[in-house]
Amino acid sequence: MNETMVTLVGNAATPVDFRETATGSTARFRLAVTPRRWDREQQVWTDGSTGFYTVWARRTLAANLSGSVSVGEPLVVHGRLKVREEERDGVWRTSVDIDAVAVGHDLTRGTAAFRRVVRGDPALTAPTHRQKPATVMASVS
Repeated sequence: MNETMVTLVGNAATPVDFRETATGSTARFRLAVTPRRWDREQQVWTDGSTGFYTVWARRTLAANLSGSVSVGEPLVVHGRLKVREEERDGVWRTSVDIDAVAVGHDLTRGTAAFRRVVRGDPALTAPTHRQKPATVMASVS
C-alpha cells in the first residue's frame, strides 16, 4: 500500500491531548503552518495563509509528546498524510491529519535538551506528572 509521507514545520497551536485507551496511548494536537515568501517588489518577507493540521501519535511517541511539547513551540512533524471529507449541516468540510512517525523541536529557531527515555520506566512518560518541557530559547536576530 502506498502512503503519502510528509514533513511539516510549524508551531504547536493547542496543548497535547494525551489519552490512555484500551488499544494503547494516543495523543493529538493541532499544528499551525504558515508559509513565508520573499516579496521581490517590496523586498520583504510576507506570510501566507496559515494551515492547521491535526497531528496524531500512538504509544511511546504519544507519551513523550505529552511531556515535551507546549503551545507555541516550533516543531518538525513527519508522518502519514490523511485527508478526510465530511458533510456537517449541509456543508462539506475537509480535514487534514498527520499520523506522526516522528516529532521534534525545530532547532533552527532555538535549542533543546534531549533526555532519553528508559523503556519500562513509567515515571518518565506518565501523563499525570508532566515533565518539564525541553528548554527552547528563541534566537534574537
